[in-house]
Amino acid sequence: MKILVLGSGGREHAITWKLSQSKKADKIFVAPGNPGTGEIATNIAISVNDFDAIADEVRKNNIDMIVVGPEDPLVNGIWDYFNNRPEFAQLKVVGPSKYAAQLEGSKDFAKEFMQKFNIPTAGYFTANKDNIEDAILFLKKVSSPYVLKADGLAAGKGVLIIEDLNEAISELKNMLDGKFGEASTKVVIEEFLDGVELSVFVITDGKDYVLLPEAKDYKRIGENNTGLNTGGMGAVSPVPFFDKDFREKVVSKIVEPTINGLYSEKMDYVGFVFFGLINVKGEPFVIEYNVRMGDPETEVVLPRLKSDLVEILDAACNSKLRDIIPEYHSDAAATVMLVSGGYPEDYQKGKKIQGLDIQNQSVVFHAGTTLKDDDIFTNGGRVLAVSSYGLDIFKALEKSYNTAKQISFENMYYRKDLGFDLK
Repeated sequence: MKILVLGSGGREHAITWKLSQSKKADKIFVAPGNPGTGEIATNIAISVNDFDAIADEVRKNNIDMIVVGPEDPLVNGIWDYFNNRPEFAQLKVVGPSKYAAQLEGSKDFAKEFMQKFNIPTAGYFTANKDNIEDAILFLKKVSSPYVLKADGLAAGKGVLIIEDLNEAISELKNMLDGKFGEASTKVVIEEFLDGVELSVFVITDGKDYVLLPEAKDYKRIGENNTGLNTGGMGAVSPVPFFDKDFREKVVSKIVEPTINGLYSEKMDYVGFVFFGLINVKGEPFVIEYNVRMGDPETEVVLPRLKSDLVEILDAACNSKLRDIIPEYHSDAAATVMLVSGGYPEDYQKGKKIQGLDIQNQSVVFHAGTTLKDDDIFTNGGRVLAVSSYGLDIFKALEKSYNTAKQISFENMYYRKDLGFDLK
């Protein structure tokens, strides 16, 4: 099978790494890829949103399956693009339709879906310019902190958590006036849930599903979860409090009603569902859906998957997931993200990376790198994801930290306290 992976980050490097271990993968292409994917697959320099160019590559390279990494092409309708063309009838696209991708592309759509299928989530009100007075009344009824979410995709920056009511009202008006562009023409106001977050993942064919290992990521730039939000500073798997009882609650109250909802609504959905959850006093609630894998969670989830990923995705595309019983490695996994100084605000690119050739106890996934004259340079805020196995998450973290110490680039930074809240 010839496979094309779309994307260029650590998530896509991890997906490519896992796919490359399958005997069923004859050849793997990555568009646009990065220097890490270039070591195990063939990179193609095209945009993930240039569907015509992707179609040309599918024809040229006789691609059998497309695995979509990021959310943008899914929300923009890549599944529909290929499934509406008879010439691509045999092509398998791992990802939902544009309609189903609204579960991530529209917070309001996701909330209505959860409400319809009785999936536990925070109380909410969807604001627009026509109902702003009602929105302010809702804000006054809920207690602080106040959660404001841009309805559409805002590159991970569209969520504000505000302590002061007047500031929340002011920011609501700013968002509706275009603070996040088209993404905030509608704003979902949520009740604040106090608990511990985690991420749960499944692969579905729209009717059945396979549960993947869970993970916990760390979003704040500073230690003890302080400072600005980032795309993710690291992740661990398994999550200690995800015991048998909590797992059964997640499956019965959230995962199964979601998959049944997809089927009931006749949504075309083959691919990953990412459940962003919060544990509130032993009860799981959904914070958000994503319609693809997370980053950096992929860098710990896929290393823990023992089963053949190509086999699972192929079964999903053929509506045969009910026949798959996944196997997992017993070892834990942990990833530490090495980032550029200044991230998530202004940072410099083009810093030469040293030490990639001497580490040996970890897998290093490239997130924001570029290749120049046989040397690797930084090319993003999040640069490398260092992933390791261990008997538990703390042993795995220790290995990743030891590897991180061997790698260097100017102004490199990483959090040294991952897992602090799980001890």
